Amino acid sequence: MRFQVGAILLAFGTASVAVPASAQEKVDVATIEQIKTEALQHSQVMDMMSYLTDVYGPRLTWSPNARHAADWTVDQLKKWGVADAHLEPWDTPNGIGWQNQRFSLQAISPNPFIIAAAPRAWSAGTKGAVTGPAVRVEADCMAELEQKYTGKLKNAFVLMTPPVATPLTEFTAYASRRSDSALAALAAIEPNAPAAGRGGRNGGPPPTLSAACQQEAAQAPATGRGGRGGARAFNVNNDTTAQRWLEKQGVAAILMNSRGTGGDIATDNGASRAKGAPQVPFVHVATEGYGRVARMLERNVPVVLQLEMTNQFFPADSTSFNIVGDIPGTDPQLKDQVVMIGGHFDSWHSGTGATDNGAGAGVMLEAIRILRKLNLQPRRTIRIALWTGEEEGLYGSCAYTKQHFGSIDATSFHPTPEWAKLSAYFNLDNGSGKIRGVYDQGNTGVGPIFDAWMGPFKAIGMSMTTISNTGSTDHIAFDNLGLPGFQFVQDGLDYGSRTHHTNQDVYERLQPDDMMFNAAVLAAFAWQAAERDQPLPRKPAPFSPGGPTTRGQFCM
Repeated sequence: MRFQVGAILLAFGTASVAVPASAQEKVDVATIEQIKTEALQHSQVMDMMSYLTDVYGPRLTWSPNARHAADWTVDQLKKWGVADAHLEPWDTPNGIGWQNQRFSLQAISPNPFIIAAAPRAWSAGTKGAVTGPAVRVEADCMAELEQKYTGKLKNAFVLMTPPVATPLTEFTAYASRRSDSALAALAAIEPNAPAAGRGGRNGGPPPTLSAACQQEAAQAPATGRGGRGGARAFNVNNDTTAQRWLEKQGVAAILMNSRGTGGDIATDNGASRAKGAPQVPFVHVATEGYGRVARMLERNVPVVLQLEMTNQFFPADSTSFNIVGDIPGTDPQLKDQVVMIGGHFDSWHSGTGATDNGAGAGVMLEAIRILRKLNLQPRRTIRIALWTGEEEGLYGSCAYTKQHFGSIDATSFHPTPEWAKLSAYFNLDNGSGKIRGVYDQGNTGVGPIFDAWMGPFKAIGMSMTTISNTGSTDHIAFDNLGLPGFQFVQDGLDYGSRTHHTNQDVYERLQPDDMMFNAAVLAAFAWQAAERDQPLPRKPAPFSPGGPTTRGQFCM
């Protein structure tokens, strides 16, 4: 159990007993038990998830699917009596609508077979079905690509990388829950402990470049491109010059070897959305299908492929939206203060965006439904916010925090009046796994508070806080401004191993019991934060309003 420095001492005669800080925190156990009953016995979360994923499908930012799902969500909020439920627009460059309408990829010869694949987001489509040879292109730079393949790629399906080894992974479980020892290790992390570094890729020595590539590198070092890990791998995925050249060569498509095994197709690498981008069809291909074609080519067996990919683009309107709605506060002294709960609403497109992040959005909606069903009247305003543009770079949450709370430039912090009125933001975005605790995000003051709030949940699985932080999702937009933004510790299940950004991100990967539990936690945390006499403590800011800042500048 965590003790706060300077805990109150109660004297019993000559002895003094330290009272845990968590014991000082008031917990509305009666209301939380009502919340748990509604969440665990009368849940609607999986019904909502079926609408979001089965009916509306993937919610790629700027797509019609995302907008249709958002309109349905706003209607739900209004039916529950949520005040001012609406879509709040935000602007960003290169916001262009895209949606796949039709897709198939198969081998025609030497033997017909279907190839598991998916379109790359914002890729150009084909004009009907196109047929051509698969060609394994081996080039380490633009000069070598031109030298070896000019005039030889008409109607070709280009494979730029060799097949990758796919060791059997089923010896290790795809899905797992956090063990007691793993949770204990998280809880034991000390304040200011250095963040764990990520090891770099060690793929062996760099490849030996051809004379053409050596000359190109000597003339313009920034354009020299060595292969990764010793493999000849001239990566054209984000190279506009190479893509433009391949477009002029008349290639049928570029096939990208997707990460993952077991038929998983990762699609978290979108094509350029810039006006006038090269119109080359790009396709993510499951490792097994890509490997089969590539190995036949290595054995000089010709392979003919056929692709039909109809993609629709929509007007390049740079406006997108967040979904926002309130349960108004009732305390005259506190109702202008806000407790926010949220998660990102958008997804990638090969699955239906169930675990990333339909699960987070659905839990937030269910938490709001529960609070309204119980007709709870919070002292502070409770606001739900569901973001789009997270997958492209936290666009939605960054736009919201900049508009409502302030911004940071190279030297200064510029808060708005609303900055002082945010009590807390709670985010969920790590799949549908059960909440086991909270990341305190380096905020030493909130640990005892959260420990007390977890009291009604400790016997059923949520029992720890950790001073460590986690990133790469929307609470960072709040944390960067010195606001109390938090993400929850969850069981990983198969989120990292299978569903994250892949075609496996579908309704069947959701865990109903975990979803119901998580909704109870979010409703309880929102309620406790809204009822508290004081807003949640904030971290000591590494900046002062209007002064220099050293905080990371994710949102600019």
